[in-house]
Amino acid sequence: MIDVLVLYYSRQGSTAALARQVCRGVDATPGARSRLRTVPPVTATTTPLDPAVPDDGPPFATHQDLIDCGGLVLGSPTRFGAMAAPLKYFLDGTSALWMTGALKDKPAAVFTSTQTQHGGQEATLLSMMIPLLHHGMVLAGLPYTEPALTETRSGGTPYGASHVAGAGAAGELTEHERILAMALGARVARLALALRAAR
Repeated sequence: MIDVLVLYYSRQGSTAALARQVCRGVDATPGARSRLRTVPPVTATTTPLDPAVPDDGPPFATHQDLIDCGGLVLGSPTRFGAMAAPLKYFLDGTSALWMTGALKDKPAAVFTSTQTQHGGQEATLLSMMIPLLHHGMVLAGLPYTEPALTETRSGGTPYGASHVAGAGAAGELTEHERILAMALGARVARLALALRAAR
């Protein structure tokens, strides 16, 4: 089995809902399994360290999760067209992994959620890709051979899976958004298996 790390930050639940669908896509791929992780929030004040396991939801990610994974799918809500600070803070702390090339040649993909249709989805996805490129990862998007990519009237981009929350309840994905998130997870899982077999 190869592990695909699905690592995200979510405050209202929409990005977490996408993460669960990405995991479904990974887990539906023979030979692959998902490992769901999140990151703690950051504050401007000094607070005690958060426990390794939050009160609810998946455990907080560690650098060992990145080392152990065969592929990575990274998710964040948009913050003015960029990834949220907690995820950026976690990635900023991975310089030791960069120096050793621990993530080199591993497949990676990204996903996001926004409140509005033009809330900066593609800019946020690109902002998450930049540190992954610096780590030497192999980026995967969503090809237009996925029919839901051209049929969607909500989330979904060739840069990665996405969700438009609008005025609805947080985490209520459309069918197209669910399909595309699952397709993204499955694609990274297939790439991880193929790259491992090629080594």
